[in-house]
Amino acid sequence: MTSEKLKELLSQREGTQIEFKLSKESLSRSVYESICAFLNRRGGHVILGADNNGQIVGINPAKVQTQLDTLAKDMNNPQLFRPTYYLNFEPMEIDGKQIIYFYVPESGQAHSYKGIYYDRNQDGDFELRSTEQISNLFIRKSKMRTENRAYPAFGLQDLEEEAFEALRKGIRANNPDHPWLAASNEEVLHSGEMIMADPETGKSGLTLAAILLFGKQHTIASVLPTYRIDLLCRINDTDLYDDREIIRCNLMIAYPIIMAFISKHLPEQPYIEGMQRFSLRDKILREVVLNLLIHREYSGAFPASFTIYRDSIVTENWNIPFVYGHIDLQTMRPHRKNPTIANVFSQMGIVEELGSGIKRMFKYTPLYANGKEPIIEEQDVFRITIPRNPILSESEADGSRKTTTKTTTKTTTKTTTKTTQKILGLLQDNPMISINELALQLELTRDGMVYHINKLKKEGRIKHIGPNKGGHWEVIRPD
Repeated sequence: MTSEKLKELLSQREGTQIEFKLSKESLSRSVYESICAFLNRRGGHVILGADNNGQIVGINPAKVQTQLDTLAKDMNNPQLFRPTYYLNFEPMEIDGKQIIYFYVPESGQAHSYKGIYYDRNQDGDFELRSTEQISNLFIRKSKMRTENRAYPAFGLQDLEEEAFEALRKGIRANNPDHPWLAASNEEVLHSGEMIMADPETGKSGLTLAAILLFGKQHTIASVLPTYRIDLLCRINDTDLYDDREIIRCNLMIAYPIIMAFISKHLPEQPYIEGMQRFSLRDKILREVVLNLLIHREYSGAFPASFTIYRDSIVTENWNIPFVYGHIDLQTMRPHRKNPTIANVFSQMGIVEELGSGIKRMFKYTPLYANGKEPIIEEQDVFRITIPRNPILSESEADGSRKTTTKTTTKTTTKTTTKTTQKILGLLQDNPMISINELALQLELTRDGMVYHINKLKKEGRIKHIGPNKGGHWEVIRPD
């Protein structure tokens, strides 16, 4: 969220998708009622530190971090929220005053706060008191798939031609007689049921599936401000990373980027099955990547991630659980979370029958990882862990260590220098900023930020004056 966009929100009145709260010293119960109502209705923007007219009052700077910690803790507390929901809270400074901004997406589930269900209208948040009101909420949610939500304000001009070309390239390689090859972009969208009517307004528009698959980056950001896929390689540097890419583009473009990242950091492992020779790495991880893209619940702010470690590959994405707990071949119950998105990938011959991906993971992972099986866990966060045991000869291992050390040192030095300059700039702009706020703005873990801060202190480039809470930073050497 930029300062300009935030001021634009503040200039508007409170309504079905905008809510202002004072929260100068502490959070009120009504903040959570609004979050619950937005989750249950159509989502919305919340600004803490503004009055009902959108005038910035500000939050006591000494209370900002406390409020951030409280929000994060309470949203993850099943005694308060059922089901719990991950949100991204963003501290900001506007006209010299501290505020907290966050966006609440529309959820595919019905949520309650302290056992009470809330909904949203122009007048604000209201309790659902009757059995009929609560039943209607569940009926509405059960029929709604996030991917089918229509956006009448968007049209073909908001989609990426390159994404349609990527689709046709994939189809052509699999089925040169496919009807989509001769169809226009609009005909493809209609055929794939990616243009639908909004049930509340009756107006037709692109669905979220169409925007995710083919949308321009700014189009996706307009409907899903927190959307991203984080690719990380942590083979050597486990505190930070050896390499990182953040993807915010559409899924047609994202898929080959992720596969290229895998090829870049994981060695081939050839395998012969019958008369067919293929890569175990690609066979397994293609299914993992497709699961990450197709079965993700896109309404949540939790970022999807694909992380390569020395001994495993781990993916995480937000999820509406169909079953809870550990999944294996005996307990799995195939359930396609985003069938429209899955259908588009299936036209390219990438996705086959439902459940076949998990079967492949269990069939080939033991061959790839010296007998170890994949670990698949379905909770609010869906997690897949693929173990890996790369076996190298002594000469290969020695050569790999030399190459990796040289590459990693060069990459890490370049990355650290950029990060250092960003940190120093933020400290100069806001000496009261906390480590958590720095980590949030630079998209680093808190441990990673502590590492950089301690390094700058040892180098004598910064120092902290006063107590941990309420003190301030002083930049001694900015260059």
